[in-house]
Amino acid sequence: MRRPRPTSYAGALLIAAALLVATSCATVAVSGRKQLNLVPDSEMLSMSNQQYAQFLQENKKGTDATQNAMVERVGKRIQAAVEGYAKETNRTADLEGYAWEFNVVESDQVNAWCMPGGKVVFYTGILPVCQDENGIAVVMGHEVAHAVARHGSERMSQQLLLQMGGSALSAAVKTHPQETQQLWMGAFGAGAQYGVMLPFGRAQESEADRLGLVFMARAGYDPSHAVTFWQRMSQAGGEKPPEFMSTHPSDEARIKKIKEELPEAMKQYQKP
Repeated sequence: MRRPRPTSYAGALLIAAALLVATSCATVAVSGRKQLNLVPDSEMLSMSNQQYAQFLQENKKGTDATQNAMVERVGKRIQAAVEGYAKETNRTADLEGYAWEFNVVESDQVNAWCMPGGKVVFYTGILPVCQDENGIAVVMGHEVAHAVARHGSERMSQQLLLQMGGSALSAAVKTHPQETQQLWMGAFGAGAQYGVMLPFGRAQESEADRLGLVFMARAGYDPSHAVTFWQRMSQAGGEKPPEFMSTHPSDEARIKKIKEELPEAMKQYQKP
């Protein structure tokens, strides 16, 4: 009888990773897509509070009172829309532990992002592209949608699996604090010049666009402004690679998809 060959170390890691993925899947509320989620929400929220506070300490907050008030005003309306949506869809547990914050940071970067728990940052560099509250609502709805759909948690889980062998977030923070912080900031787009577009894959971007339209509509902002915002964003972004070479949709594909989804979002539009 032939004796079975011992499993190689690499093979064992591959099998372990496959089992980990198979038992660590969650479902995205907006699309039903299965996503990898290795990190408990409690750990994500704790890390978010810590990293957000540190980021604000290390970066200069916006000094324009009008801009600050406008971003916070839009944020509060989007927050109310998200909470109402969660209640109607029986997903209030998804927002447990949220402590919303909306801040403007001085930077030329054309960027905005939202960490778990509703921790939002707008860089001053994106505000000219937004132009007004409607444009801010497009970005706010989109970035908050990333958080609600746990896209950052999904990306963080992928990075922990690929770079740290599936280590728990708490263990990674203790053993590799600097590397973990870099993974974290990258997972949520904090630092990428066009972070509103680059950090996430095509499926995640489409989910955030779709849900973001719903959030801004329910907050009383006309979702059709998303088309003109992304047209402006396309002009601000300069040359970009073809869609097949990129992890995010081309501007043309994104705008086309948004136009297709507008009729459904308009049904949620609640004029103030």
